[in-house]
Amino acid sequence: MLNLLVKVRDRLDQIGVPNEEKNTNERPTFTFRDNEQGYAKLYDPKVKKNESEENRYGQKIDLLDLTEGAFEQGRSMQINENPSVGCNPNRNKQHGFHFTADNCIGCHACEAACSEKNENPAHLAFRSVGYVEGGSYPDYQRMNISMACNHCDDPVCLKGCPTKAYTKHTEYGAVLQDPDTCFGCGYCTWVCPYNAPQLDPVKGQVSKCNMCVDRLEVGLKPACVSACLGNALNFGVIEDTPENREQTEASIPGFPDPSITQPNIRFQQIKTLPEEMTRTDVQPLKYHKQEDGSYRSVVDEKAGKERSWNLKRLSSRENPLVMFTLSTQAVIGAFMILLLGPSIFPEAFAFLDQSAMKYPLLGAMIFVQALGLFLSTLHLGKPLRFYRGFNNLRWSPLSREALGIAMFFAGLCGYTVLSAINEWLQLGILDLLISIAGGFAVISALIGLYFMHCIYRIKARPFWNHWQVLTSFFGSMFSVGGIVFAVFACIAYSLQDLSFAPLLSVLSGLVFIGLLVESIGLVAHARYLNTEQGEGAAAHYIQWTTFGNTYLARNVSLVLGLLISAVFFIWAPTGISAALIGIAAGLGMIIMLLVGRALFYVLVVPTTMPGAFFWKNKGFEEHARDIGLAEMPQVGVVPDLH
Repeated sequence: MLNLLVKVRDRLDQIGVPNEEKNTNERPTFTFRDNEQGYAKLYDPKVKKNESEENRYGQKIDLLDLTEGAFEQGRSMQINENPSVGCNPNRNKQHGFHFTADNCIGCHACEAACSEKNENPAHLAFRSVGYVEGGSYPDYQRMNISMACNHCDDPVCLKGCPTKAYTKHTEYGAVLQDPDTCFGCGYCTWVCPYNAPQLDPVKGQVSKCNMCVDRLEVGLKPACVSACLGNALNFGVIEDTPENREQTEASIPGFPDPSITQPNIRFQQIKTLPEEMTRTDVQPLKYHKQEDGSYRSVVDEKAGKERSWNLKRLSSRENPLVMFTLSTQAVIGAFMILLLGPSIFPEAFAFLDQSAMKYPLLGAMIFVQALGLFLSTLHLGKPLRFYRGFNNLRWSPLSREALGIAMFFAGLCGYTVLSAINEWLQLGILDLLISIAGGFAVISALIGLYFMHCIYRIKARPFWNHWQVLTSFFGSMFSVGGIVFAVFACIAYSLQDLSFAPLLSVLSGLVFIGLLVESIGLVAHARYLNTEQGEGAAAHYIQWTTFGNTYLARNVSLVLGLLISAVFFIWAPTGISAALIGIAAGLGMIIMLLVGRALFYVLVVPTTMPGAFFWKNKGFEEHARDIGLAEMPQVGVVPDLH
């Protein structure tokens, strides 16, 4: 069965792909010019095994040792279907970049060389130069930082990618990515702390630095290193100190915590820097010197403390995910109430099986869930390649979530069809199958929701990396699911002129539980952020200022929702007035939860490298889109597409 699915997937992959004849003949992976200058040639003398067994993270530098014989020396990397093998004596050792910050003059030659070599459009850069600055006149200093992919020992992009587009090679330790396999979900851009994977909204796919392995195979340095005017960039076997260098540090001011991915880059920065270094991009962050001489990110209140609404800025390219997550949680909650309610609260649900409400509700669930799944595919750069999302079930929480929700949808459809057939034909033999389908749907839903929460537990996005995500997602399951169920139940019971009070009380209690669970998580999250520093605290600062009024309104609405649901749970009022109040309250709660989920996406501040004033600056990108500069390709800003 698995082999059949793989064959179907591979056949689908061929649809729309031009049938081009590939050159599989052995040839140089890169053209080595006759007059190649010495500075472009890779000086990589044979490293003896006993000279460098492990790097500073305890990882073996000889990558063949890690495979325990699974791979042989002299294996071809098949660069562009080329079977040739390079002759570097350290080909199977982990390589990495070395950056000397004191030498970098910020000329961006490394950027230009990288983009030219990889034929990147103006809005993409596999290597970029940002900077931090500090001090006061006349001792004002700037430190430039040139950064690309660090080809980490623990590449979170590889584990996170649902399509398995990433591979960690035993040759040079390069982490390579296949843009053709990628379907453009952008999850690798979330999990990477260094902003190495670049999502191209025009092509709808991700690409990144490939370590110039084609140049390495013929004895040349990466293009960026060859082009560096100030001799700031070096390249070689990791932990080997380059010539005329003293330090091989694992961090530098502005660099994220290296323990997240164990990056293969080393730094030298000897000149004394000010106690505080600031960023020139829009992110409210600066870097404060610690007692041990290292720098830690802290909040920079550059926008003041004035609170605003900024309702228009709640809309983002993650809008499909706002709708998908909330609609999926609502459908799961409503289905669990429908399936388990009659067993737990038989009196309140006594009329359920005899009413005409069950099948319209199930039909609505199927429609809403199908719409949610459709919206989730619209978030992809290549929506028609959505089936690739199941490729990495071993590592990716995104693949596991997709499988869990897909199985829930299958169980929901199966339960609905079997129940309808049984209702029509009165076949008692189907009762067991209906129970199995319902149980399968519930178990799959809970698995899918758990891994949906795991998607956002990302170290590179501290604002998300808190258990509040779990309480929010499961809380929404009860609250929104209860509200949706109440609407259908109210209509069905009113048509039959029956008392809705017992069922309303139960549903109000479930809504109360959902809102309470979410509130507990939000309070704990806020307390955590108030005592935290860095990117998480910066996101909380934006929450209190840029979206301050919106944030307060959401919190007030949450408290009102708790009070109203508690009142309906205790007294279960009936009549037209109570129905109107309930409808208005339910609608208000859904709007409040939509606003909260939108805030969840727009507030996050990732642990990316510092940008510059015009480059890698979200503030400038927004300004360019507002005034029309984004229409000029040379500006390097594209419309907010995906």
